[in-house]
Amino acid sequence: MSQLRATHELHKRRLSRNLGVGLTLVGLVAVVFGLTVVKVTRGDPMERFDHVARPALEAAAEDSQ
Repeated sequence: MSQLRATHELHKRRLSRNLGVGLTLVGLVAVVFGLTVVKVTRGDPMERFDHVARPALEAAAEDSQ
């Protein structure tokens, strides 16, 4: 039967690099999730581009001219 070989030094370096990348990705996901939760729970009216004319915006543009 084959024997298990000891882990090579390269594998240890690769593991630490993979852990660093993984923790960075988890941190990025946490930041995006946190920003999303804050934006949704604030309850401010959100302006989005929905292909519909908004009279309030058109009136504001006419008033500024």
